[in-house]
Amino acid sequence: MSYEKVLQAKEVIVGTKQTVKALKEGKVKHLVVASDADSKVTSKVLQAANDVQVPISYVDSMKKLGKACGIEVAAAAVAILY
Repeated sequence: MSYEKVLQAKEVIVGTKQTVKALKEGKVKHLVVASDADSKVTSKVLQAANDVQVPISYVDSMKKLGKACGIEVAAAAVAILY
């Protein structure tokens, strides 16, 4: 389900640093996080999403999440923008 959201999104941000910045700027309508990502990597982005009350979905694979974004590397977090 969440992979489909990423595929259908018009604009996404891939990566935790950029996602945290977009969350703080109020640009994110939904966050997708890979369950197999290291919690050290995702903790800041999850906290930022909770702080601004952005919905969070989880997917099972960083590799599949990256592929859904059209990149050839794994992705821990993807922000779907307004």
